[in-house]
Amino acid sequence: MNLKEFIPEFFIRRYIGFVGGWHGNYKTWKESEKKASGYDADNILEKVKDALLKVKNGEAVYERDSVIFEEIEYSYPLLSSLMFIATQNDGCINVLDFGGSLGSTYFQNLKFLDKLRNVKWNIVEQSNFVECGKKYFEDNRLKFYYSIEDCLKENKVDVVLFGSVLQYLEKPYEILDKISGLEIRYILIDRTPFIDKNRDRITVQKVPKNIYKASYPCWYFSKDKFEREIQKKYDILLKFDALDISNINSTYLGYFLERKK
Repeated sequence: MNLKEFIPEFFIRRYIGFVGGWHGNYKTWKESEKKASGYDADNILEKVKDALLKVKNGEAVYERDSVIFEEIEYSYPLLSSLMFIATQNDGCINVLDFGGSLGSTYFQNLKFLDKLRNVKWNIVEQSNFVECGKKYFEDNRLKFYYSIEDCLKENKVDVVLFGSVLQYLEKPYEILDKISGLEIRYILIDRTPFIDKNRDRITVQKVPKNIYKASYPCWYFSKDKFEREIQKKYDILLKFDALDISNINSTYLGYFLERKK
């Protein structure tokens, strides 16, 4: 399964995570695409690369969505979930970070991951990010792959991480269904917008101009519908508030899921 089967070419749009405005209530994803202006893919990749290189080289402490912060903002529910998984595996963890940029979550939690006996962090991304990741960031622990299949050929994965990614997929339930079919024990979902409605909503998200110029489709997930779907094959071990600032229309949540026995 290739990432491009599920993600439009402009999937790179998701590297923001800041409130820039959500507009509309569209009937279809294609309809919302027509209202979106697009993005400068190369520009965004360069911003992410430059910011994370500063983190890697010790010139900055924390990056999120191409923006550098003066101190690390931890998602403690996500971090504790990762540590919990490691305790089940004698201090080892093997992560498949789906759409994980150039390692934002990995570098964010590196201080704690370094304390584990063995860590493998595998990012499945678009080809331009994979090529950049292999050139500037890959090492014995951090790896980059073009597809889930390529990753699983070399790794026995403990957990799949979706960090601020599902809402930017045209068919998010399809990719969740594909992952559930792989019989991976845990799934971690973070920084994802939900609404208290009985149906999902498709919007267009506009990025603040001071970050970069872009707008693109984005899901607001019905919390009840989403939980019904995921609980078909997984138990919810933990539901938590995410780091993203919830707006007047949605609340950002995270989920720690374990496959039903």
